[in-house]
Formats: sequence, structure tokens, C-alpha cells
Amino acid sequence: MSRLEARFKALKTEGRGGFVPFLTSCDPDPATFAALLAGLPGAGADIIEVGVPFTDPAADGPSIQAGGLRALKAGASLRKTLGLIADFRKQDQMTPIVLMGYFNPIYRMGCAAFAEAAAAAGVDGLITVDLPPEEEAELREPIQAVGIDIVRLIAPTTDDVRLPKVLKHASGFIYYVSIAGITGTRTPSLDSIAAAAARLRRHTDLPLAVGFGIRTLELAGSVSRVADAAVVGSAIVERIASNLDADGKARPGLVEDVLALARTMSDAVRAKA
Repeated sequence: MSRLEARFKALKTEGRGGFVPFLTSCDPDPATFAALLAGLPGAGADIIEVGVPFTDPAADGPSIQAGGLRALKAGASLRKTLGLIADFRKQDQMTPIVLMGYFNPIYRMGCAAFAEAAAAAGVDGLITVDLPPEEEAELREPIQAVGIDIVRLIAPTTDDVRLPKVLKHASGFIYYVSIAGITGTRTPSLDSIAAAAARLRRHTDLPLAVGFGIRTLELAGSVSRVADAAVVGSAIVERIASNLDADGKARPGLVEDVLALARTMSDAVRAKA
């Protein structure tokens, strides 16, 4: 059983949804990112999503774009990210990690080489934002061969004709993009999320996580009760940014403050309806 499958099974047994925080790798610097990554399970993270910085992040809103730029200036790369995840795995063999990013860095590394390195580092799932299912065989085959789940993004505009094509070869869970647009720019309604969750569950038995616009404690808690997990990204990245000095360096207390936010989000997700 994969770590993702085991975690969602455990959440179902506990009768609650999961909390999935997002961090941009190496934001604001590798050491601070590593400390945040190490602290998130203790702050209530059920699954951790790690963004791989890229120079043309088409799906990212202003906050996550800014985090990506900070990370790139600090030396972030795909190989660096995998190395930091491998370091995390020395202390934590239980918490699933899902990489979210773009195809270009993977293509430059080589799909087979990336798959082997990601599996060795302890990556559990992969979201490749800009790679449509029709063009992914080059990456899908080596990824599936090493047991990494292919997590699909489903948008509000994905209709019932397109949906089976997107769901084919999907595993781990489905990531529902709750708004039509980039991350963190608008807030979806709970009614629209609930309706989308009901529609998607008619097409797949995979767990459903919801992200893009889940910024408040109230919405995170509500989403976790109509879906299987709530993904919180921009709110966490913005909390990192609020703890930087004028030179963009981490102030003392950044890690503690960001983990405190994660804990409050986790508590909201774990609260009973």
C-alpha cells in the first residue's frame, strides 16, 4: 500500500478530511524550507505538497509566483528539491509528499532519470500542471514503473466528455481546482465545491482534494467535510513572506509562526461539523 493510499484510508477510518499544506521548495531559502518541511507533520499536516519553482509558472498566483522567485534566487532546482525531500525522509517515513510543478525541469533532467531520483528521494505523487494526458506517456510510463502516483488536476471547466480522459491513469487522489484561474486570487463558494465533489464521485472512487483559493479557517474546515482533503497554499506562502526582512531574509520566528498557522488550519480541518 502506498503512503497516499494508507493516509487516505486512515483519514476515512478517523472519519475526517485531511489537511494538505503547500510549500514552495527553498522558499525563502533551503534551510528555512527544510525546517518548515520537517515541522509540518507535527503541526497537523496529513499530506505535504511541495512546489518546484519554475521561471514560467502559468498556474501560480502572485503570492506563489513571488515565493518561486525567492526560491530560485536562493538556488532552488529540481535536483535540490529532491535532495531536501530525501533529507526529510531520514526522519519521516510516513507523511506522503506530492510534487507539484511544470514539465520543463523534468524534461531537462530526463523523464526516466527523474522518476528514479524522485522514487529514491521518497516522493509519493506528482502533479505536472502543464502536461495534458494526451502528451504524458513519456513521463507517465517511468513514473508508474517506480510506483509514484499521477495526481490529476480537474478544473471547473472539465466537462463530462473530457473527464474520463483526464481520469484515465490517475492514481493517489484527484485534485479539484476550485476556481477557474490561477492560485489564491479568488475564493470559491462551498456550494460550488460540494456540487463538483458530488459530480466527480460519480466518475471515480479516488479520494478528492480541493485547492486553489482555500485561504480561511472556515473554508478549509468546510471543504474537508465535503471532500477528502483541503489544500492550503497561498495563505501559507503569504505568511512566509510576512516574516521576511527588507532584504528578503527570514526573520527569527518565521518557522514557528508559519507552523502555528498550519496548526490552526489543521485544527479547523479536524473539527467536527
